Amino acid sequence: MIMAIDRGRFLGLCTAAPLAFAPALAHAQTIDELYQKARQEGALSLYTGGPAANYTGPLADFKAKYPGITVTVTGDFSNVIDRKVDTELAQNNVVCDIPILQTVQDFVRWNAAGALTSYKPAFFDAIGPEFREPSGAYFSQDVFLLAYSYNTTMVRPDDVPSSALDFLKPQFRGLAVTCYPHDDDATLYLFSTLVKKYGWSFMDRYMANDARFVQGHVAVSRDIAAGKSSVTFDASSHTSDRLRLGGQPIANAFSRDDLTPVFTTTAGIMKRAPHPNAAKLYTNWYLSPEQQARTGNWSPRNDLPPPPGLRPLNTYHLANAYREFVTDEANLIALRKRFLAYTGPVVNK
Repeated sequence: MIMAIDRGRFLGLCTAAPLAFAPALAHAQTIDELYQKARQEGALSLYTGGPAANYTGPLADFKAKYPGITVTVTGDFSNVIDRKVDTELAQNNVVCDIPILQTVQDFVRWNAAGALTSYKPAFFDAIGPEFREPSGAYFSQDVFLLAYSYNTTMVRPDDVPSSALDFLKPQFRGLAVTCYPHDDDATLYLFSTLVKKYGWSFMDRYMANDARFVQGHVAVSRDIAAGKSSVTFDASSHTSDRLRLGGQPIANAFSRDDLTPVFTTTAGIMKRAPHPNAAKLYTNWYLSPEQQARTGNWSPRNDLPPPPGLRPLNTYHLANAYREFVTDEANLIALRKRFLAYTGPVVNK
């Protein structure tokens, strides 16, 4: 779930605890030097959008490569974690070293307030410019597409939708599921591309077909795999693919007619991070070719191959202006209000 929080409220919090600005870039250090300093710190605190359990595998690899560093992960919806970070900043008691969230707009405003460290890890220049802040204050660490997914026992290959209009067919009445668009900004971005192309009558027709809504993209994919729904145009592709690889009856498809939205997880090091060297070590490790290959996601680096079985990002028909979309606050507020009128409030928190 990836909503922005009120910018005015955040600036008010910062007024109570002014932030000092540090030099733009950290001094260059080798990985071995960083590791020795990180071991002296002995800990790393990550705040993540999504379940902490998602990081169990990757962090086992990190701790195997760099023993002696205790890693703590705090997971929740991104629009819960960002408030936690704001409170720590306002109270001058920062516990988080690195927030890793889908709400890139939070990093934009934290950076504007001087709350992030400008640090360019190794491989930084290989990150596509649309996936990084030029000074190194934040960068995308994973890239995702919102794909179509379907239950392979309920939908024949010939019936897999090829455009959003196919989800309006009677055969999918009550069987199409997405996140609530007013509750999840990636989904909001997706729906905005559809109403821009097809007009608001698309929403009228979609709702008339008894569309279902759940909270979070994990729930979307699980609904499809469990047969509670049969189709979606709002699947986080990597989530559905992990269920497929686990033997569940779910598969992804990519539209031949509509734009496929791109969204990311963004990471940055807090300027007041209690373990700054461990944080820098982590960012270097996560961007390494070895770790990027393990994620199963597209990399923000433009010099690495796509995940197995998938094509390079630039070969898809993409909507790739997510950062611009979520930082247009007036438009976000208006769109959330209008979609809320269609779907009603979240009822399955």
